Amino acid sequence: MNYWLALPQSVQIALLAIGILLSVASLTSIWLAHARPGRDYQELRLRIRTWWLIVAVFVAAILFNRTVSVTILGFVSFLAFKEYLSLIPTRRADHRVLFWAYLSIPVQFYWVWMGWYGLFIIFIPVYMFLLLPMRMILIGETQGFLRAIGTLQWGLMITVFSLSHMAFMLVLPPETNPAGGAMGLLIYLVFLTEINDVAQYIWGKSLGKSKIAPKVSPNKTVAGFLGGVISTTLLAVVLAPWLTPLLPHEALGAGVLIGLAGFVGDVTISALKRDLGVKDSGAMLPGHGGILDRLDSLTYTAPLFFHYVFFLHY
Repeated sequence: MNYWLALPQSVQIALLAIGILLSVASLTSIWLAHARPGRDYQELRLRIRTWWLIVAVFVAAILFNRTVSVTILGFVSFLAFKEYLSLIPTRRADHRVLFWAYLSIPVQFYWVWMGWYGLFIIFIPVYMFLLLPMRMILIGETQGFLRAIGTLQWGLMITVFSLSHMAFMLVLPPETNPAGGAMGLLIYLVFLTEINDVAQYIWGKSLGKSKIAPKVSPNKTVAGFLGGVISTTLLAVVLAPWLTPLLPHEALGAGVLIGLAGFVGDVTISALKRDLGVKDSGAMLPGHGGILDRLDSLTYTAPLFFHYVFFLHY
């Protein structure tokens, strides 16, 4: 209860609103099942249950102290990286290198916990980029070297480095954002990223005809893309005074950024799955697929939004 009372009022309202939305969705799915017994709503109910789980993890990540928050988000990155490795082909020789790749996850999030921006921002892009190929060279296997080191480093960047920006938002000075504190920024980012995905889906189903990237994601349309970006931008401007330090014109830029980056993140992971010949990245989240299927947009929106706000206000 003390943790809840310590939250900014705007954050409390935002979390209650999310809880109400999910409750309405749950009750609606139950009503549909009774009103239309001839139709199968199992996937819908699975998706809603999974969203409850996702929201519960997210709330736990922002509700408690820094150690708990960073640990939870670090574990999410670990699961995403593990899932990524389960998809890509690896050589037997690579298994000895994976230990160092996995070890980089707690080290990266330790820099986050310390609030050490300098090491946080260069540890994986510079130090792991140099360390991992050196370790591969010592093993002595040169066949497939470039593909192996490229896929491993890209995986670390997309699942650990990119996602760790969400955790670093929670250690930013809260006084810089009197409206929502550091937690307000993370709620703003995650909510708008997910709304962008939903809006693109709804606009695409309603008005979409022209495909925007048919070879990568056949369901993505120009109308869905534009509708999602516009919807996300409008909502970004409305929510900014309650959760962020962004001025109206800055919130406008943030909305466009999240809308564009969310789309690119989504189709990038789609391209990865198509290359590997899989529909979903995993089956950990019933109704949603795997961790990467749910975090695909955030792999792009998290670092870009973080640096946008960091440049403007921190």
